[in-house]
Amino acid sequence: MIHDPVGHEEARALLARSFLSGSLPSSLLLLGPRGVGKQRIALWTAQVILCDAPTDKGPCDACRHCTRVRKLEHPDLHWHMPLPRPKRASTPEKLQDALEAARYERLAELRAAPLRTSWDPERTAIYLAAARSIRSSARSRPSEQGEQVYIIADAEMLVPQESSPEAANALLKLLEEPPEDTRFILTSSEPGRLLETIRSRTVPLHLGPLDRDVVRGVLIDLAGADPDDAAHAAVLSEGSIGMALGYLPDGDDPGPLEEMRRRAARIVQAALQGAGEGYRIALSDFGVSGGQALADLLEHVDRWLRDMAAVASGSADYTASLDARDWLVSTTEKHDLHPVDLARAIELVEQARLEARGNVSPQLVVAGLVSDLRSVLVGDEVEAGSPGR
Repeated sequence: MIHDPVGHEEARALLARSFLSGSLPSSLLLLGPRGVGKQRIALWTAQVILCDAPTDKGPCDACRHCTRVRKLEHPDLHWHMPLPRPKRASTPEKLQDALEAARYERLAELRAAPLRTSWDPERTAIYLAAARSIRSSARSRPSEQGEQVYIIADAEMLVPQESSPEAANALLKLLEEPPEDTRFILTSSEPGRLLETIRSRTVPLHLGPLDRDVVRGVLIDLAGADPDDAAHAAVLSEGSIGMALGYLPDGDDPGPLEEMRRRAARIVQAALQGAGEGYRIALSDFGVSGGQALADLLEHVDRWLRDMAAVASGSADYTASLDARDWLVSTTEKHDLHPVDLARAIELVEQARLEARGNVSPQLVVAGLVSDLRSVLVGDEVEAGSPGR
């Protein structure tokens, strides 16, 4: 059974009151950073809608409908999420069936372990075949209750991997004129990647970061984390439980996001070392592939540079990486880094993040970024024959 919702009390109260008053939008878009609980609030809202006796505080959490939603077993709750493209699906019909089977497998995994990191390096999407399944299913009558609810997680993934807006467009008519007994709840951490036509057909509700102490408590109480590890992960999480879980140790090894953070630090170090050495480190130490993994790596590079900018501005107490403050201070002082140059370096990282969304070599993006960062931060000219943009 999925855990109780965490935080977002005002948003939940608004959703419950809106449903009871009949003003809850039929197509809702929950926005906010990755891992802050958008999926859980979407499920909670579905529980309100399907509950036998909801109140302005939320679902009763006791009726059979509430119980079945908490178990992810309610026949009128349809939760769709990005998935890897199945292999050996040679026709649209086979792809549609394979994606449905994969979705049920993912739901079974979520029933067994609902609390998990939001970091997923796999290249996934919501494909046109899945959109067609949603469209076909939504035409059916609810199985038990008077309404049915469709949750579409990470709705921005309706577009990029399809190489066309077809997957998103397949849902536009439903979002614009949903069946009388059907509601849609979309979530997105990157609303700028959504089609404007989808944004215009949904009513947005923003869910912000959670308090650091709330995140720490969840890691201890629900994930069984060591208090010190939980405190470290909560600081780095920027208010995201899903991200914080990725910073927790994985046995004797660092968690996936902690490892990513360390790789990002080595990229910054490479930019500050000799040019040739920097390229060597950037290429040999680069251990991720795929667009999402590269985007996460660059996000951590951005964080290190922002912490250095805080140090260079005389605000070392405001760095996010508390465990690395001494290194941040010594590195910033050793290379005499200036806040203006660091601001320019952060802009370069953003440019690299835009490049990473295209079909480009991750290694070349990183090597080019190392070259550009060195030029801005140290001032050396790019070494002849070395890769650059």
